[in-house]
Order: sequence, then C-alpha cells, then structure tokens
Amino acid sequence: MPLFFQVLASGSKGNAILAGTGSTCILLDAGLSGKEIERRLAESPVSPKDVQALVVSHEHNDHVRGIGVLSRRYDLPVFLTRGCLEALPSSVGELAHRNLIQPGRSFAIGDLVIHPFALSHDAADPVGFILEHGGFRLGICTDCGTATQLVRTRLQHCHALVLEANHDTDRLIHGPYPWHLKQRIRSRHGHLSNEDSCQLLEQIHHPGLQVVVLAHLSEVNNHPDLVKETLRNRLVPAILDTTRFEVAMQNEPSAVWHIHTTGGDHGTVTEGLSPAH
Repeated sequence: MPLFFQVLASGSKGNAILAGTGSTCILLDAGLSGKEIERRLAESPVSPKDVQALVVSHEHNDHVRGIGVLSRRYDLPVFLTRGCLEALPSSVGELAHRNLIQPGRSFAIGDLVIHPFALSHDAADPVGFILEHGGFRLGICTDCGTATQLVRTRLQHCHALVLEANHDTDRLIHGPYPWHLKQRIRSRHGHLSNEDSCQLLEQIHHPGLQVVVLAHLSEVNNHPDLVKETLRNRLVPAILDTTRFEVAMQNEPSAVWHIHTTGGDHGTVTEGLSPAH
C-alpha cells in the first residue's frame, strides 16, 4: 500500500498532518482543539479511531493544543522529545502514554519508520521528520529558523515534502509586528521565509521529488499568492516542470497525496482518496 499524507491544518493558529500506510495511521502534531481535529478527520480518508499515535515536533501551542484530549479520548501514545515533554503547556493535561524520542534515532509505528532530526527553532528540542515506507520518503520541516547542513542532508531523496514558507520578508519588515518579534521571526531560531524555502529547494531538489506542500504561512506576513510568485521568480523551470507545488491552508485540509511506485526509477505521487475510504 502507498504512503499517504494530508495536511489537515497549517498556519499560526494550528497545525496537524495526517500520514500513514494501508495499516498504520498517525497524526504529526495536533495544534487545533480536539473537537476540530475530529471534525477534520471525519472529512479525511480515515476516522479518528483509526489514528494509532500522535507524533509531536515541539511544544508550541499551535502544534500541541489537542494532543492531551486526543491522547486521553482514544488512548493514544504520544511520541515526543524529553525537552518537548517537559515544556508542554499545562493546558495539555495528562497524556495517556508517553514515548520519548531523540533526534537522530529512528523509531517505528506499525510499518511506518520515522526518522526525527534536529531543527533550529525557539523551542525545547524541536524536530522535523522523515517518514519512510516501502522505500518511499516523506519529509516534514516546519518551524525552522535556518536550513542547516543537517536539515539539507535529511531532506535529500524525499519523494514528497511539507516545507515551511512562513513569511514574505518585505511584508514582515514593513508589517505591524513589533520590532523584537520581527527579529525573532527572521533569526536562526525563527521561521523560514519564502526565499529561504526556495533556496533550500534549489539545494535538495532531485527528479524523484514529486510534490512540495508549502506550509505554516503567516496570516499577517504572507499570502499564498506571494508564495507562488516567489516560486515562479526564484525556481528554475527544471524544478517547476517536474515538481507539483501546493500551499497548505489554515482553514481547510490539503489534498490527500499518495507516494507509490509505478515500476519506474522514481516514486509517483498522486492526488486522491486513500484506499482506507
């Protein structure tokens, strides 16, 4: 069965990504209320009861708001770093099961292998993820202040990628945020800009990278049209012609994407409902 994923929500108000295989299903972050996560899952390829685990990138509220409720309601294990666990907001409450993970140390949930890697962000031990199944790889890299050599190395050879494009630099600089917040966003522990994301894509692109979902757009400092304009102006035709780009939204889920083989040298990523439907 193919590896599939869907961005249920992405942005400053809440983030959640559904991913899985024919027999395994997980949520990466749950930054909406438990009720809203359930509502979006009801419109996804799976139901809430099909989710087998929660995997958390870091402790900021827009990534963990619903993990306590979902963990307790569905008796779900939560996979997170020790730093993240110790820094969780008190509003999260108890977790049904805690499973500590470490950057650089892979672990498995069902037939899905997950490779966490360290990110530069103003959080306690934040991580990105590579999800692997059947030789195919999905990379997830949001809330990242700078694309380090480690990040570039980990994101190589992915067939699909969820990548942060948080802000347009000009809009941020001339926008309403106080200066200290602008500095934090632009710092090595802040967020990737549209230009930063394009630069990273230029460095890691390969013929097998089929789809890139640009994520975590700032509602104030970015806009989907600005992201698309930067892609058109910055990326060479060889990238634009071989890779499909989508912008993830805050208020509605993305398409469901499937990474599978058609017998060629590279994986194929297709849009559509999961076989679980």
